[in-house]
Amino acid sequence: MRNKPIFGIALFILFSTFISQNKFTINKFEIKEIEIENNEILEDQELIKIFSFLYNKNIIFLNSYKLKKNIDQNSFIEKIEIKKIFPDKLVIKVFEKKPIAILIDKYQKKYYLGKKNDLIEYRYILKFDNLPIVEGELKSFKKLFNNLIKTNFPTEEVLSYRLFKLDRWNIEMIDKKILKLPTKNYTESLINFINIKDKTNFEKYKIFDYRLNNQLILK
Repeated sequence: MRNKPIFGIALFILFSTFISQNKFTINKFEIKEIEIENNEILEDQELIKIFSFLYNKNIIFLNSYKLKKNIDQNSFIEKIEIKKIFPDKLVIKVFEKKPIAILIDKYQKKYYLGKKNDLIEYRYILKFDNLPIVEGELKSFKKLFNNLIKTNFPTEEVLSYRLFKLDRWNIEMIDKKILKLPTKNYTESLINFINIKDKTNFEKYKIFDYRLNNQLILK
């Protein structure tokens, strides 16, 4: 009978030791340091702040997919890759979205547009100061931009895109030429403009108006 209390105390000490050792092992792999690499647009300190929720998380169970779910979809971050340096350091490789234009919506709010026509939170960045301006709805612009890509339109020469009623677009080029597209079936108009815009006979014209079916009005 006297052995039972001693045996119970021994079990308690053994169990407590196991819990303590296990806790020590888990704590050993808590993240204490975060390093950022591959970023060009966002500053290191800003990114470290974004990922600050990772501090003291267990490094073993982290993966890039779970981290991406915690990132604002309107941010510049396209995707991330993580490298675990045991016991407590995380290296995050950031891949940023590349804006192609600045969208101004009907409320005069600005966004950057990514290559996938996704909205990115706007902030003034000098290197993006000369991006073309889009005045119109995102859904309509996606359709227009896809057609521009299909026809090999020189989007790098565009100054602005402006949407009018009935879902009709004007495109202003850097050289101040303005292309007025019809509401529908404007692929041929785009191709025609590409073919003639740089020809000597058309240098003096600034307005290329394709709004009337099968007609081009020059001004």
